[in-house]
Formats: sequence, structure tokens, C-alpha cells
Amino acid sequence: MTALMAPVEMQDKEPQPIERDALPDHDSKAGTAVDDSDMQRMGKAQEFNRNLRPVAALSFASVLQATWEYILISNYEGLYNGGLPGLFYSYLWTFIGFGFIIASISEMASMAPTSGGQYHWVSEWSSPRYQKFLSYITGWMSVLAWQAGTASGSFLTGTIIQGLISVRNPDYDPQGWQGTLFVFAMVLVIYIVNIYGSDVMPIMNNLLMILHVVSWAVILIVLWVLAPRQSAEAVFATQWKNLGGWSTMGLSVMVGQISAIYGSLSSDAMAHMSEEVKDSARNVPIAMAWGYFSNGLMAIVLIVTYLFATPSVEDSLNDATGFPFLYVFQNATSTAGVNGLTAIILLPVIFSNILFNAATSRQTFAFARDQGLPFSNWIGKVDAKRKIPVNATALSCIISCALSLINIGSETAFNAIISLNVAALMYTYIISISCVIYRKIWYPDTLPPRRWDMGRYGLAVNIIGLVYCCFALFWSFWPGDAVVTADNFNWSVVIFVGVFIVSLGMYVVKGRKEYVGPAVIVQKNE
Repeated sequence: MTALMAPVEMQDKEPQPIERDALPDHDSKAGTAVDDSDMQRMGKAQEFNRNLRPVAALSFASVLQATWEYILISNYEGLYNGGLPGLFYSYLWTFIGFGFIIASISEMASMAPTSGGQYHWVSEWSSPRYQKFLSYITGWMSVLAWQAGTASGSFLTGTIIQGLISVRNPDYDPQGWQGTLFVFAMVLVIYIVNIYGSDVMPIMNNLLMILHVVSWAVILIVLWVLAPRQSAEAVFATQWKNLGGWSTMGLSVMVGQISAIYGSLSSDAMAHMSEEVKDSARNVPIAMAWGYFSNGLMAIVLIVTYLFATPSVEDSLNDATGFPFLYVFQNATSTAGVNGLTAIILLPVIFSNILFNAATSRQTFAFARDQGLPFSNWIGKVDAKRKIPVNATALSCIISCALSLINIGSETAFNAIISLNVAALMYTYIISISCVIYRKIWYPDTLPPRRWDMGRYGLAVNIIGLVYCCFALFWSFWPGDAVVTADNFNWSVVIFVGVFIVSLGMYVVKGRKEYVGPAVIVQKNE
């Protein structure tokens, strides 16, 4: 057995291979021999229980992504800029574009199944000259992306509860600070379940998958049977809207596609749970791919149904609740019906938030494990009894609460948070996919073996995925209105640039001296 260093930047301190005796016993919560080999190759100790089997992994990926739920409850921008046809067509190309991204991410997750995800892959496959720098900056932006995503889910849940209060009491005047308090309550639930309910989550995932599908079917049946109908011509051809005042309808639709993009995010979350999945090099890519495409097809059916059930775009946008989908429900059912339908949407969304926080905490933990964050020793600590990163989970909850404070001073806080989520995540995709393209073209023999492989089409899929990432990143920073004021400005660009500058400063002060990066020891049989 010969240990070969992958072509990464030489460091003063190289990670040492883990002794086979130090690996966990193969009990019900341990991994397979291949999992042990992958962790040894990546220079990481197995600190979590591998209690997610194939079905639980697929359920985790599907419930967390919750595409049809998020498209339904967060389509304001898509209707505002695009109308009925705009929301439909923008989701179609988003679904296709993200398909290339997920295929690329799945392949990388098969080669290096680690909670670190993008920053780890950049460290493995970038040019040796830029390995440490690119990996460090990607790690910071990945932390930002996932933390913003966690905050956005809690924000949605809290403000939807405000919307339901408006349905029952038309005189209610929702205030930003009240919505923030609802977010705090949601974050508390997330923390309690993730810390004290972690042992039962694999079983719970499968039950939630059933709820995810049944809720979808119920919403479809109710809207098709009880809601008023738009014509097919209106849904697919005539009811375009450019309420943001953009110079052309095409530009308006480009701005409004943020709704479709947001619903497709987090489909790579399973990659960050890799160290808790049994036989992860095979089961993680399968869970991501099947979870993404099954969610996407369910979302297409739901979008078509929802658009046919929307009597007026303008009225839905001007509804007192602030959520167009609640306007649609009110036109189809009674107040009790609205509450019931919303409840069966909120339940999977709440659990999606819980699972999202779990994935976020693992990604944050992994970067801290590699000394990429301030207070890394504290953030990267694993609870010896529960085998979960308790401190990283708590930190994620605190950041969600901090980001929700934007809601007190800005009516467009949610748009800023989801734009931040999109921009930061697209950045990490761009860098990691670029690195694997570089490696495939110039040094294909240095890539690790993979059990989920796109074969001869892999490079083309990577390139198309990269192009789409650049496209989505560009549009994520645009405001919703052509005339920009302090109230409707997309503040995500300020936060994005601010964190990017901070990460550069941290690299100069701390990272280039202390951050080793996941330099990989590759072992091959001669």
C-alpha cells in the first residue's frame, strides 16, 4: 500500500492517516468498510453515528428540499415580476438548470463523501497554487449560504403564522417585530428537536416523507375541485405581469425567477450529512438525485394547479396576509379550510427547517474542524454522548435569530435573505464545479474513484451546470423594482460583499497561517 499525496499545496503540517484500529466497530450505527476507507483517505475521524440508511437518506433529502411547499408559499416575486406564465416558465428552466448542478454535486459527493462539501472538494481538486486560498474563501461563503438558508425557512414559517392571524382577524396589523418573535419561537423548536430528538430522526424522516406526499395530494385535490379556474391561455400565454416597472417583460421575468431558484435550493443538503449515511459514496448521490427530480416533478404539477386557481395576480399580491397562496386558499375554501390547508403545508415546512438546520450545522462543524472559523475548537466540538455537533447547531440558531432582525426595519427582508442564500450558494457551486472541470481536463487520473458516475457525459454536464450557476448568481442581486429606494433595495449584495471582505481579511490574518485545509492522503494499491 503506497500513500500518495494528491496534488495539493504543501503545508507545514500534513494530516496523518487514521489507524484502522481507531475506526469504529461495525455495529448498527457504524459505517461500511468503504465508509471507513473514504474517511481514512480524507484524513478524518468518524465522529458521528451512521444511522441514515438508503430510504431514510432519500426521505431526508426530499423533506428538507420541500420544493413544492416552498414554491407555493414563496412565489410573491415570481408573480410580481412575470405573472402566471413567468412563474411557470422560469421554474421549468430553473428545474433543468439545477438538474445539471445536482448531477455535478452528486458525482463530487461520491468521490469525496464529507460533511464539508464544496470547500473540501475545492481543496482536493483546485490547482495546487490556489488550493488553500480558494478552499478557505469557499468555506466562508458556504457557511454564509447555509446560514442564510436556515434563516429564510424560519422567517417564512413565522410570517405565515402572521398571515393566518390576518385571515382570522382582518383588523390585525402585522408588525415586523412580531414576525421576528415568531421566528425566534420557530428557532427554539428547531434547536430542541435537533438536539434532543436526533436519535429518532431517521425513523421520523420516513414518516415525514409520507406527510410530504399526502399533503401535496390534498392541496391538488382541493384546488382542482373547489377553486375557480383560469383559462389555459391566461396561465401559459397572456397573464404576464411587469409590476416592477422594468423596461421589458423579459427583464422582469429574469428578476422574478428568484422564486423558482429559491424553491430549488438546498437540494445538495444530503452531501453535508455524508458522515451520517451508511455506504455514503453510493447512497448520498442517489438520495440527492432522486430527491431532487421527484421534488421537481411534484412542484411542476403543483405550480400548474396553483396558477389555474389564481383568479387575479394583482389581488393575490395585494392580499392583507402578504402571501398570494393564502389569497388562493380563501377563494377556494372557508376560513377553517384556509387554516387546515395551511397547517398541512406548515408541518412539512417546519420539519424541513429542522432538517435544514441539521445540514447547516454539519457544514459549519466541518469547516470549523479544519480550523476555518474563529473559535473553531468550540464550534467543531462533537457531543460525546449524542454524537452530534451541539455547538454548531446552537450557533446556527443564533445566526438565524440575528438575520431575522432585518425584518424589524425592512419590509423586503425576506427577499434580501433568500437572495443572499442564492448568491452565496451559487458562488460555492461555481468554484467547486470549476475545480472538478479543471481536474477532469488536465489531471483526470488524480480524481478518486466514484460509485455514482456520469460517464462520458460528465464533463459536459459540469460545464452546463457551471454556466447556469453564473447565470443564477448574476440575477440574484437584482432588486424587485426598477426604481430603487432604501426600502426595496436588495441588501443581500451588501451582506455578501461584507462577508467576502471579512473572509479575505481572516485569511490574511489567520487563515494563511492556521488553515491547513482538507489536504487529502490518497491511498492506492500498487
